[in-house]
Amino acid sequence: MELTILSSLTKDEQYARKVIPFIKPEYFQNAAERIVFNKISDYVDQYGNIPSQDTISIEMGNDQSLVESDYKSGMELLASLKTYDSEHDHEWLVNKTEAFCQEKAVYNAILESIQIIDGRTKDKTKDGIPSILSDALAVSFDNTVGHDFLNDFEERYDFYHRVEERVPFDLEYLNAITKGGVPRKSLNIILAGTGVGKSLAMCHFAASNLMDSKNVLYITMEMAEEKIAERIDANLMNVPLDELINLPREAYNKKIEGIRAKTPGRLIVKEYPTAGAHAGHFRHLINELKIKKSFAPDIIYIDYLNICASSRMKGLGNSINTYSLIKSIAEELRGLAVEKDVPIFSATQTTRSGFSNSDVELTDTSESFGLPATADFMLAIISTDELQALNQVMVKQLKNRYNDPTMNKRFVVGIDRSRMRLYDVEQSAQDGIMQEPQHDDNIPVFDRGRSASNKKDYSELF
Repeated sequence: MELTILSSLTKDEQYARKVIPFIKPEYFQNAAERIVFNKISDYVDQYGNIPSQDTISIEMGNDQSLVESDYKSGMELLASLKTYDSEHDHEWLVNKTEAFCQEKAVYNAILESIQIIDGRTKDKTKDGIPSILSDALAVSFDNTVGHDFLNDFEERYDFYHRVEERVPFDLEYLNAITKGGVPRKSLNIILAGTGVGKSLAMCHFAASNLMDSKNVLYITMEMAEEKIAERIDANLMNVPLDELINLPREAYNKKIEGIRAKTPGRLIVKEYPTAGAHAGHFRHLINELKIKKSFAPDIIYIDYLNICASSRMKGLGNSINTYSLIKSIAEELRGLAVEKDVPIFSATQTTRSGFSNSDVELTDTSESFGLPATADFMLAIISTDELQALNQVMVKQLKNRYNDPTMNKRFVVGIDRSRMRLYDVEQSAQDGIMQEPQHDDNIPVFDRGRSASNKKDYSELF
């Protein structure tokens, strides 16, 4: 890794500016590596750009403090760097360098602590060991320290007025309640009973995203890749699922070519065994797709959350309770969404009582209330005999960080189970279902409620 870092520091200016502030000379055990790194770092500090390897050679030759052996080993290292392949993915390289720094910091801290315990360091006492280890564990390339409220007001104003990139729906009310779709770095959950329409909804959304020119990654842990693809075929071709088999090959190929001509987007479906994969596997898949297929997803569907594994809980077996497991899975998936800068959609089951209810609440989330606490957006899909007769399902907001969840709290959408489709219905179908609270438009959302009258008036400041 040391050679990769040093070679990249002389060839990739963006990488060098990102990592040099966090790399310390003592992270390199080899004296020649420390010398070369110091020359690179000093040059960047003084001149503001990266040095060539020839420049480093000249700087070393002018350094009278170098003994002959150090100069010779440094020049040999430079010669090897000239032939060393440093063409790597930028994100991968930064991540690996951060891991290198963290590992070396901890290793050096442990060695220093041992020296203190053995009495080999006269200027430090055992009381300083916790601080040494804490500093090492805190090594990170994230150099932000937070938002300074009174000083960073201009950035905050710009934030209020920026247009956040979202992945839209093709359903009117879903776009309305999310202000145009789900944003990046978010975890979005569908809650429903078995057979109500969790997978159908995600297949429909995935098909819609594809036709909206998005790159879609669909991870299935319940059904085979071909079965998910079959559902999306039915949706996009507008052909009942059980009639796909009757399509002649020529007609099928023509429909696929028609779909291909309408969108530059791509859809990848990947199957994992039930409970056999976690966020770490999904991260590896995303990285592999980028390298092997030049594919970067705009949105990810995981079907479904409850049958994922947890990277943090692996190896604990039956000793882990379901609350901790589901909460851990949700946290890992949301972390992946933030890391990869994409929205993630998944689903969860209702409890037994929730499945039999004509209404669903957050408390009906199967196995873990930790899931609603982690998710950014949760909606329930509810089916009753009456709605089923109308080819409709009810959608209910359970949690919404994108908008006021009391607005359009409930609404219905059409469902075509044979074609794996959802669709907008006539406005008259919403009568008696949608419950719009009466708000005073002059009172902000966060002021509404029992405590609003107790708020201190700060108007005299303005």
